[in-house]
Amino acid sequence: MGKIHSIETMGLVDGPGIRVVVFFQGCRLRCAFCHNPDTWIMDEGMEIEANELIKKVLKFKVYFEKSGGGVTCSGGDPLMQPEFLLEFFKLCKENNINTALDTSGFGKGNYEEILKYTDLVILDIKHVDKEGYKNLTGSSMDEFYHFLEAVNRSNCRLWLRHVMVPGITDNYEAMDKLLNIIRSHIPLDKIDNFEILPYHTLGINKYDKLKIPYKLNDVSTMDIKQAKIFENYIIKELRIKN
Repeated sequence: MGKIHSIETMGLVDGPGIRVVVFFQGCRLRCAFCHNPDTWIMDEGMEIEANELIKKVLKFKVYFEKSGGGVTCSGGDPLMQPEFLLEFFKLCKENNINTALDTSGFGKGNYEEILKYTDLVILDIKHVDKEGYKNLTGSSMDEFYHFLEAVNRSNCRLWLRHVMVPGITDNYEAMDKLLNIIRSHIPLDKIDNFEILPYHTLGINKYDKLKIPYKLNDVSTMDIKQAKIFENYIIKELRIKN
């Protein structure tokens, strides 16, 4: 039995092709820029069995399969529900469905077993150094590296993402630190894609409804064109063919 927040049936940015995106409840991080704070708490959301969830997904298989798509588990963080995630991914593979895991790498373990049934990991790199990571997410970066080690031992392909926040990582010094993390900890031939996601304020109203203080009230949205310049810089340095 698992807890999910919602299901999107026509996801176009969460992996290759058209994706059914399942948003899981539960997250260990408290990122200052998070636009889904309603997924943080595990006890909220809809309760569902893995076999019920796969039935919902199979209804759309004829659409996403033709596009080279599949299923993406996002959140929250799906790794917070490892048993449910593993059971669901096993059912996906039994039905020849491509699986993607959108995660920050913070969960409750069993990573190696889960990754056996994962085709693609979409991994968020929240910050470019340990101090900044702690300040921005409220957690240590150690678990991120622990999960990354498991990814490196797996056969999964890898997409990397970074949310760029004005005044925090929108500079070349930060980008060079990000490059150092990638080059030092990831085999470059595993990486298929890199994206910079410009910080936005679309989720602020959720904080008001949930009565959670928003930490970045004085930060403006990230300029999309400038974020693209930094993204291209990383792609060029890593020689990734997006």
